[in-house]
Amino acid sequence: MTQTINFYSPRGDYGEFSNFYPAIIKLKDRIWATSEHYFQAQKFAGTKYESKIRKSKGPGLAAREGRDRSKPLRRDWESVKDSIMYDAVLNKFSIHPRLKKILLDTGDAILVEHTERDSYWGDGGNGSGRNQLGKTLMKVREVLQEEVNESNNRTKRDSN
Repeated sequence: MTQTINFYSPRGDYGEFSNFYPAIIKLKDRIWATSEHYFQAQKFAGTKYESKIRKSKGPGLAAREGRDRSKPLRRDWESVKDSIMYDAVLNKFSIHPRLKKILLDTGDAILVEHTERDSYWGDGGNGSGRNQLGKTLMKVREVLQEEVNESNNRTKRDSN
């Protein structure tokens, strides 16, 4: 039976999987304090709001700014948000070896952002949600595991 790992708070179990977890990422030739900063700012890519959100004092404030619908949300947001999240999560777990190990050590467990506050990125609290963040993490885990396997195979070939 496959294990399920629930996460939500950056201070809770598997908090490293939260976009609020304090781990810088490097995308678009810039440093972002958290993956949440990057994700929220991309709702306004190329505008003054992108820079303002990048400089927010914490992921909570970045999230509030990004959810403010008085700002003009980019037109293609619904079609690009999943790929933007994927890029942020892949970067985060690629550049931080400790975080990469935590993710890879989950093996084939099902990863679930367990919260009733979000039924798109999370599970809606009762499993009825899409759990898109969990799915993104599992996809990134698969890519990183493939990289590890390729590296191991290369090492074996080189030592023969």
